[in-house]
Amino acid sequence: MSMILRGVRVLELAGLAPGPHCGMILADFGAHVIRVDRPSNGGTKWIGGGGVKWLARGKRSLILDLKRPEGVTVMRKLCRQVDVVLEPYRQGVMEEFGLGPEILQKDNPRLIYARLTGFGQSGRLSKVAGHDINYLALSGVLSKLGRSNETPYAPLNLLADFGGGSLTCALGIVLALYERTQSGKGQVIDANMVEGTAYLSSFLWKSQNAGLWSQPRGKNLLDSGAPFYETYRTSDGKFMAVGAIEPQFYALLINGLGLNCAELPHQWSISDWEEMKKKFADTFAKKTQAEWCKIFGGTDACVTPILSLEEATLNEHNLERGTFITDEDHKVSPRPAPLLSRTPAVPSTKRDPLEGEHTIEILQEFGFSQEEINQLNLAKVIEIRKPKSNL
Repeated sequence: MSMILRGVRVLELAGLAPGPHCGMILADFGAHVIRVDRPSNGGTKWIGGGGVKWLARGKRSLILDLKRPEGVTVMRKLCRQVDVVLEPYRQGVMEEFGLGPEILQKDNPRLIYARLTGFGQSGRLSKVAGHDINYLALSGVLSKLGRSNETPYAPLNLLADFGGGSLTCALGIVLALYERTQSGKGQVIDANMVEGTAYLSSFLWKSQNAGLWSQPRGKNLLDSGAPFYETYRTSDGKFMAVGAIEPQFYALLINGLGLNCAELPHQWSISDWEEMKKKFADTFAKKTQAEWCKIFGGTDACVTPILSLEEATLNEHNLERGTFITDEDHKVSPRPAPLLSRTPAVPSTKRDPLEGEHTIEILQEFGFSQEEINQLNLAKVIEIRKPKSNL
């Protein structure tokens, strides 16, 4: 089966989670992704690998010291033969190495140079450190997240790192690859978490004038203000999610709860929402999650169980769809999305690569002789690591 990005060669410079996730997306859809890892004696040590090791599906690994002139020479030779470079460093770092886009695209005019950062390639914060929560804050989105009378909260590190960061960058790479089929030229992609998250929140900006966010945080329709767009605890300590906005769905919710619409305030009486939330909470607390699933399952009441990660893998709908996949180490992860009818992603089920596991074979593929590889290894410009035998 042919995958849409088959034949596309990508060099991913190892970095924090958004870069590895972007590279994994490309690998899942058929690209040949080579991760360029740092030597063991260099670079910042990240908590748990920072996503480098967790998001390595379908990739191969080469260890190369870019702080050495010989390492830069190797990198330039690699870049002459690839389609995409994916780099996650702050503005100016690659230029200091002598590996900026001006140099690499002079060597290879078809090269797509994707820069994935927090604050972008220009502006006063372009050289400043940050994490998901900081990018989310600067985008304006964080100010809208959180319950009433509580401080804003970031929903894990999903919105900026992955929604605004890696997914937006992957889109940029695919767009640039498509444009290259017409122009024959590469280009530089400035993907960053602040602007990516802001773009992701376009609905929030566009809907402001319609009054959707006219109330303080936590008091609006979609931010936990409405009793019919909320989460509720069940008698067994689990939770249900309610999203019954439309009147026909709301009627099904009220019916399933065993309540009477005629005895309740109007659905859109905002002044009564707090009282309604208490009534809904009291009602949900009288039955288990399984009992509520039996009542609402298969209906249009927009009421679903809140599943743990483990429970999500066992959910009947998800099982029928094949939403989760298992690798040869019996580790479960989500299947790539979206699903293409003719050229779907075929994610690797092999174990994730060790850092430097493929150093020799990658360099050989790019035209390095065994003597050159031996010299680079002796000079510690590269590192070669072999998987330990299970014997």
